[in-house]
Parts: sequence; C-alpha cells; structure tokens
Amino acid sequence: MAEDWVAVAYAVNARARELSLKQKEIADKSGVSLAIVREIQQARIERRRNPRTLEALSLALDWHPRHLTAILHGETPPPYNPSAKPAQDPLIPLLQMVIRELRGLRAQVGLLTSRLTDVEKKRDSSTGKGD
Repeated sequence: MAEDWVAVAYAVNARARELSLKQKEIADKSGVSLAIVREIQQARIERRRNPRTLEALSLALDWHPRHLTAILHGETPPPYNPSAKPAQDPLIPLLQMVIRELRGLRAQVGLLTSRLTDVEKKRDSSTGKGD
C-alpha cells in the first residue's frame, strides 16, 4: 500500500489543535527539527523518513509510538495506555537535535571546503603554479 502523508498531516494537525500545541512546541517535545515538523504538517515533501521521526512525533502528541506509522500505511493505530509509557530521559531529544545540527554543519563545512579547493585550483591554474 502507498504511503499516505496527507493522512499523517491531517492527524498531526488535528492532534496539535486538540492539545493546543504549536509547531515549535511539537519540535521541542519530539526532538524533531522544526523544518521537518512543518514538512509533515503540510504534507509538502512526501518521502521516506527515519521511523524514529514518526515515533518521536507520536510520543510528543501523546500517542502510541507506532500511531503515525500506522496512519501512514493505512492501518488502525494501536491502542495506547500512557501510564504504561516508559519515562524518556529529557536529554535524549536534545541530544538528537544536537546530532542533527552537527550533521548539517559537517555538510556545510564539506561544501565550503570543496568550494575553496575549486577556487585554489582556478587561482593556481591562472598563475601557472599548478605546473
């Protein structure tokens, strides 16, 4: 069955309204970046995502961890007993956010390094230093 990102967006938006949560609050509570929360809420970019992303969002919205994954695949979400939910260390979402930010910074440094290398090659070839 095809993935239904529109159904996921509808579910997240309805639950956010029900819990009076703003996008930033969902992002902070889940450890998912604000940009990804926006993409999911708008069903703007339909692509495979890490299963932990939907799990983190489900938990942030006080649902069973597989709730949004079930909706994505057109299945009935599993029942959820919040009192049975294991306590999550509050540092885990923060660490996940730091890891995502570091990955983004590493990619930017790689791009800048590549550009600098290209500029140096052009400069060396124009001055004859590369020979």
